[in-house]
Amino acid sequence: MAKLKTLYFCQNCGAQYSQWHGQCKTCGEWNTLVEEIVEKSARSSVAVKSKSSIINIIEVETNEEPRISTPSEELNRVLGGGIVLGSVTLIGGEPGIGKSTLLLQLALKMKKKILYVSGEESASQIKMRADRLAEVKNPNCFLFTETSVEKILHEAKKLQPDFVIIDSIQTLQSQLIESSPGTVSQIRECSNEIIKFAKENNIPVFLVGHITKDGQIAGPKVLEHMVDVVLNFDGDRNHLFRLLRANKNRFGSTSEIGIYEMISQGLKEIKNPSEVLITKKSEELSGNSVAVTLEGNRPMLLEIQALVSTAVYGTPQRSSTGFDSKRLNMLLAVLEKRAGFQLGAKDVFLNITGGIKTDDPALDLAVVASILSSNEDIAISEQYCFAGEIGLSGEIRPVAQIEQRITEAEKLGYEKIFVSNLNKIPKRKFGIKIEEISKIEDFVELLF
Repeated sequence: MAKLKTLYFCQNCGAQYSQWHGQCKTCGEWNTLVEEIVEKSARSSVAVKSKSSIINIIEVETNEEPRISTPSEELNRVLGGGIVLGSVTLIGGEPGIGKSTLLLQLALKMKKKILYVSGEESASQIKMRADRLAEVKNPNCFLFTETSVEKILHEAKKLQPDFVIIDSIQTLQSQLIESSPGTVSQIRECSNEIIKFAKENNIPVFLVGHITKDGQIAGPKVLEHMVDVVLNFDGDRNHLFRLLRANKNRFGSTSEIGIYEMISQGLKEIKNPSEVLITKKSEELSGNSVAVTLEGNRPMLLEIQALVSTAVYGTPQRSSTGFDSKRLNMLLAVLEKRAGFQLGAKDVFLNITGGIKTDDPALDLAVVASILSSNEDIAISEQYCFAGEIGLSGEIRPVAQIEQRITEAEKLGYEKIFVSNLNKIPKRKFGIKIEEISKIEDFVELLF
């Protein structure tokens, strides 16, 4: 006979306890344990049978995974060439960042049979958004507004779509679990059923995931381990640009990013982000410089702005947008110690335009150039760009894939690029002057 048993699950990390505690011993969070009814079946002796057998790795035959190409080149790049059949992809991001918009655009523009399942919106709401977004109508896009995972999978098996979109995994519930949607046990059970359906029927599935206030995907961490691909859609809601990154990808690289612009008709792909992110100014202004950064294998140019002024309120302020504030403090200390600039009594404000956030160390040289330009009130030529990391002793360190960075700057018409003299630059003729420097003291002399 089956009997019901009550267990307590942490809603933050998914840890399981036999009795209630005020604090979860696994993650340390308070008041996150929720009581849930778990059905336990009586133990029975089962003969162990296995259809698979042990095989030597040399004898294993490999086949290229077939992929479905999407109309979005940026999404194809991030996924590694397209959607793999039978794969399960989880996409997370801030509310209103564009997760549902991206997937609805995909459903409306692809010439495939698509099942769009929504547990958050009605069919009329989705249709209103689709009328605003799509230029191309897909006659094989089917809507289903349901939260029961059993009903969803039943209808999906009858329809046999080319792929399924579920928005969102936190709204689904299984009849096997007696708890409310969004709890750890419900998310785990629903995800398990969906993954089983995708693998058995060779149908790819996209799942939309909510995130917590800490930026993590809501639910148990095991959810991210279970799926094949985890995508993160981020960006500043006050700016137009959105970045799509792969945090996990079993079928490709996690170093690629996709860049989109949010417009009234939905998300528009940015083919050449450098031209969009660099502002064309009528006159040269102090405090501005251009950095050649690398997002994955994709080079692009960013505009760095700095403002250095005398501290009015006694304690100097250090503020940065899109750049690590601790690294900014380190660069200011290097400038003061190695180059002799007295910045300890001055406010320093730093900004990367366009709402872009990056942690590429190659931005160091451009950041220092902007700070020095603002401090001395001398404008840097618009034809100069920078790519170099600065060490604690003031040395200019080499950065990865320097040839790609130089080629990108050359393509956009820049006349000079400042790099480390330790970089292994190919011995071929570039259409841009390469200024190789070794120390920050030499850099200051060359810049002004």
